[in-house]
Amino acid sequence: MGNLVRISRANARFQQWEALLHNRNKRQRRGEFLVQGVRAINLAFEYGWPIRALLYDSDRSLSRWASGLLQGSNCDLVALAPDLLRQLSGQDQDVPEIVAVVGLPDDEFSRIRVGTSFLGMVFDRPAMPGNIGSMVRSVDAFGGSGLFVTGHAADPYDPKSVRASTGSLFAVPVIRAPSHRQVLAWVGEQRAAGTEIAIIGTDENGTVDVNDLDFTGPTLFVIGNETNGLSAGWHDVCDTIATIPIGGGASSLNASSAATVALYEAARQRRLA
Repeated sequence: MGNLVRISRANARFQQWEALLHNRNKRQRRGEFLVQGVRAINLAFEYGWPIRALLYDSDRSLSRWASGLLQGSNCDLVALAPDLLRQLSGQDQDVPEIVAVVGLPDDEFSRIRVGTSFLGMVFDRPAMPGNIGSMVRSVDAFGGSGLFVTGHAADPYDPKSVRASTGSLFAVPVIRAPSHRQVLAWVGEQRAAGTEIAIIGTDENGTVDVNDLDFTGPTLFVIGNETNGLSAGWHDVCDTIATIPIGGGASSLNASSAATVALYEAARQRRLA
């Protein structure tokens, strides 16, 4: 069991944690972010992420799960006054039993495994963190290898992204890259090593229906910004620009929904193969 600390007022340490909710620069500078929810925290432990501290309500009778987690952890255990935990949860109701302070991973491309079954996703310049989390969840659900977030983008470790991933953020490598160039250089290295990764962009004006393409080989899907779609940089380097056939009054799909459809089609083809 780790060191036990009690905090009843908003001291400097509490203010540092509170800043992690709203300030991506401070998340990056401190190298940590906040996580809540039973599934998410369990997966953070299961996949070996660095747990810096577990924060819990000093006045609350804890569940068997929460008590067992605190007993079996070697990180700092912090008993917070109820109103302080509520502030860190970002919710007025359904305040979680535990909020975990988790260390940020490095954006190392080596975290993503590559082989004949490689199935990756790029989300270029996403504006909404919730969409990143939803996409991570889909990558995880359909056996994807990882997600690249490129360009000027929302933060994958924003609380909205973490919640939307429902814990998949800890199971799927998410790599942030300044632009498409770093990912292209990495793809070039994989091709030179013998893994021929096909780069497939998705766009409503694509030339081929997504269900007419072969995704049984190593594949990297590229999804563009929610409003503007693929950047020129990505559009120019894709081997194929695919479209997802839709009907009704909709002109296009939400970015995370488009990713889900593409990933499902790839997983379906691979099951049949």
